[in-house]
Amino acid sequence: MLTSLPLAARPADDLLVRTPPHNYQAEQALLGAVLMNNRALEKVSEFLLAEHFAEPVHGRIYEAVRQLTNRNQIANPVTLKTYLSNDADLQELGGDAYLARLAAAAASIINAEDYGRLIFDLHLRRELIALGEDLVNDAYRPDIDLDAKDQIQDAEQKLFDLATMGQAEGGFQPFKTSMIAAINQAEMARKRDGKLSGVTTGLRDLDTKLGGLHRSDLLILAGRPSMGKTALATNIAFNAAQAYRVERSAAGQETVVDGAVVAFFSLEMSADQLATRILAERCEINSHKLRQGELNQDEFNRLVVASQELYNLPLYIDDTPALTVSALRTRARRLSRTRGLGMIVIDYLQLLSGSAGKRAENRVQEISEITRGLKALAKELNVPVLALSQLSRSVEQREDKRPQLADLRESGSIEQDADVVMFVFREQYYLERAAPGRRPDESEEKFNSRHAAWQARCEEVWNTAEAIVAKQRHGPVGTVRLFFDGQYTKFADLDAWHGTPTADE
Repeated sequence: MLTSLPLAARPADDLLVRTPPHNYQAEQALLGAVLMNNRALEKVSEFLLAEHFAEPVHGRIYEAVRQLTNRNQIANPVTLKTYLSNDADLQELGGDAYLARLAAAAASIINAEDYGRLIFDLHLRRELIALGEDLVNDAYRPDIDLDAKDQIQDAEQKLFDLATMGQAEGGFQPFKTSMIAAINQAEMARKRDGKLSGVTTGLRDLDTKLGGLHRSDLLILAGRPSMGKTALATNIAFNAAQAYRVERSAAGQETVVDGAVVAFFSLEMSADQLATRILAERCEINSHKLRQGELNQDEFNRLVVASQELYNLPLYIDDTPALTVSALRTRARRLSRTRGLGMIVIDYLQLLSGSAGKRAENRVQEISEITRGLKALAKELNVPVLALSQLSRSVEQREDKRPQLADLRESGSIEQDADVVMFVFREQYYLERAAPGRRPDESEEKFNSRHAAWQARCEEVWNTAEAIVAKQRHGPVGTVRLFFDGQYTKFADLDAWHGTPTADE
């Protein structure tokens, strides 16, 4: 004769001791629903796992049900008996009789998801309690290799992982849902002045080639030193932030119609240096004069006016050196949550490091982890991520200095993970350092001819740059010529006029 056990055979909570939150009755009701109708599992299987049950026996029963249904077998008290006969804890609760009582106490299939959500919520609360205890214990424990800031960063990462646990956002969706989203995006692009589907770069020819910077894309901007990578990235970030505009619906919901809130991670330059560059470009004042304070009254007045215009620019700069990918991700998420976020710029990729506490076997593996992390961040936050990258010295060995995909450092992972790879190239830089000298056996006429040709080429490329789109998943590759003024670190459209021809033209 089976011993009659209450449905929740557990001792009463000690009033003097706080026990972790749990609800055994809800777990029993859900298991009963699943045992009576295996289709109830479909309502909870995406977010509920065996370890989410407070009672380990219930977790093992749930996992056994999942395994049987995955093999297209029926899971009920009879079939489970074979797989759980050696479970001592289940036998202590009553074995087969306990399984039968679970089935008898079944919740309706309609309520299965509600019970599952309750179980999952209580699991999160228990994990939060454990995380708090670990946080306190780690803070008390002295560790030379882990300072307080690293502990805070680690705690933020664990909290975010806990907050996003169980989110079933990556499941299937009908094609019509995706199609409607694509049509809405095309409609928004049609309404914009520049007919862009992505975030504007502020450079019309580049926007035409790329269609703007697309959401969830990882874009690599690479070049040799002194080519203007940081200047171009800064110009793009400023232009996107300056163009930021939202519309508010009648219901009070805000929609971004142009531009973006920009997060700029400057691992190479300080925030004030970056601000100096932006001010110099905006005021058309030499950045060196700006840093030295050598300004006349007119220049100072222009500086005051520009600073007032840029005061509320939605551009946020983080100049923390040697950031890890996880720290960058945590800060980007926080900014997205508190201020909104439409674009991320990273200067530059090789100055990032992999996960804290994890040392890759070589730099190639670490770069691979970094690029995968940046691409995952772009998809997670649904924003374009523009990361700058250095090029190898192999460029300097060729007669034609224009970069190629093979010139990317650790090019395998960068080229593979990026949606767009773009190079910035300034021929003027190389020509200025290659002024022809007269050869010993060369006539003056021939030398003058060579020098004239060199001078003509210098004049042709003076204050110009090339943005070479070497890879683009969504569109064509090719070269875009840009205007570049090194004195103000300013990129712009090469010709001064873009517009629609009139009838007379």
